[in-house]
Amino acid sequence: MANSYPNLTRAAVRLAVGFFLFLIVAGMAGGCMTTTITSGQRGVKYSIFGGTDLETVIGEGLHVHAPWVDIIRYDTRVQEQLEDITALSSDGLSIGMDVSIRWRPEVASLPQLHTTYGTDYYRKLVQPELRSAVREVVGQFTPEELYSSRRTELQGAIMERIERVVEQQYVLVDAVLIRNVQLPEQIQQAIARKLEEEQEAERYEFTLRKEQLEAERKRIEAEGQAEYQRIITQSLSPQFLRYKGIEATQQLAQSPNAKTVIIGSGDDGLPVILGGQ
Repeated sequence: MANSYPNLTRAAVRLAVGFFLFLIVAGMAGGCMTTTITSGQRGVKYSIFGGTDLETVIGEGLHVHAPWVDIIRYDTRVQEQLEDITALSSDGLSIGMDVSIRWRPEVASLPQLHTTYGTDYYRKLVQPELRSAVREVVGQFTPEELYSSRRTELQGAIMERIERVVEQQYVLVDAVLIRNVQLPEQIQQAIARKLEEEQEAERYEFTLRKEQLEAERKRIEAEGQAEYQRIITQSLSPQFLRYKGIEATQQLAQSPNAKTVIIGSGDDGLPVILGGQ
């Protein structure tokens, strides 16, 4: 009986150790985390023991990880944001603009973007740079240019300015679009009057050019008629007229109509034809 106590002790120890290991394994298994990366997303891995994993970008799908690891999701699709911005033109007038920007994070550099700006990178990076670029570029244009003729050039200049900054900070800009330009009322009226005057001047110039072309056409037509008359006059010699008279007399003589022909009675010796029914 006494010999059985050591066996019982060893069994109890084994049971306690096994139960403890079971608790550890169950605790670890129960503490495992899952994160789903959906279509159009990527993830950045962060561990409380090692910090952000700068070499790994987590792809789409279901991912199992330890409780002390966190996966931060990023939308990598093209995103668009509309901004209402007020800027000063080259002559100091206040210009209101609705500007939209399309951007997306650089997938390969998501860990660097996360450690530099975090998930709120639009507010910290893209938005301030967009506003700064708009104000800087608008200051190079007059209100008339912004309202009408150079809007495409304005968009290109803003795009170039913001690309130069944010693409060095792991963000790609796809487009900058000016949706609306709001000018002071008196400036809008002045621009409208100027455009109307320019259109009226273009219409006058078109009419003047049309009249000039018509005058040129009539001059050429008159010159042609004068040249025609000159050629005809030069060709009407007495011999030619006498020949045509003889030719006409022959045709009349062959006509079945009754007539009287007096030979040699004309001033030029041509027959005189009287009567005819």
